[in-house]
Amino acid sequence: MSKNLGTVAERFVEHRRALGRKYLSEARELRLLVRFAEAQGIHELDHLTTVSLENFLASRPRHRPRSFNHLLGVIRGFLDWAVIQELLPASPLQVRRRRVTAARLPFIFDVAQARRLLVAAAALQDNPRAQQRGPTYRVIFALCYGLGLRAGEACGLRLGDVDGDRSLLVVRGGKFGKSRFVPHGPRMAELLGTQVARRRAAQPDSDPTAPLFSFDGRRCVHPGTASQTFHALISSLGLAIPDGVSPPRLHDLRHSFAVGCLLRWYREGLDPASRLQQLSTFMGHVDPTSTAVYLTMTPALLKQANRRFEAFAEPAWAEAVP
Repeated sequence: MSKNLGTVAERFVEHRRALGRKYLSEARELRLLVRFAEAQGIHELDHLTTVSLENFLASRPRHRPRSFNHLLGVIRGFLDWAVIQELLPASPLQVRRRRVTAARLPFIFDVAQARRLLVAAAALQDNPRAQQRGPTYRVIFALCYGLGLRAGEACGLRLGDVDGDRSLLVVRGGKFGKSRFVPHGPRMAELLGTQVARRRAAQPDSDPTAPLFSFDGRRCVHPGTASQTFHALISSLGLAIPDGVSPPRLHDLRHSFAVGCLLRWYREGLDPASRLQQLSTFMGHVDPTSTAVYLTMTPALLKQANRRFEAFAEPAWAEAVP
């Protein structure tokens, strides 16, 4: 069996994708490793050494611990797999993960703050490369906040993914390559319907595979561009950021959706624990454990939880008081 480094790396990527992983960024990082090794005259997997791996990691400066640990994890996963496949007697990687300190909480948008963001997005001016810029970004951000879509999922929607008759969105190719149906209410239906009408008016011959959000009619709006626009709007809003909370990111709209659902269930007297599986499915998670990461405790949520506990404990308190 060939132990050519590039060939083995390709087999590893194919293995991961066969398990349902997209493995796009990871594949790019493994290609960087292969190119670096080949430049050093290393073409065989078992010629990788502890020193050569340390030199590779040093050649890819990652100032944030999380970014460095992701790269390290990809390399470690690849080498551990090679050991399991009996292509290596042992992994030569000896570098440790960097410690992540002072972890900060995501910024949770309340309804008023989200409304200010959407108003600011709608007021964005067009430019020669981006017509209907304001309405486009307003709908993208509304989907992230109102339906909990990932930025890539929202930007990647196609005209045929909007089912106006059933008030459904078809979200394709989410994390781990999963697709799902996302139901929505009348206000979101109006926003999506207007966006579809704008796109069809701009390009009447568009078929169902045409992008729902596009400035050139061919390519979807890139999530990175949407993130840059989001940050530019946030800086103009002057939102107060609580101590220990990270500056707002586009992904925080998805966090805000999850927290908003939990808060609404508390206010309606529903049991959040019994509905967590539904929220997990709605957000495209594999299991509720992934969803729990999004459930940041906010003052409003803590207040509702305290009220729920007080109502639950009141009979016991009444019996205890003589």
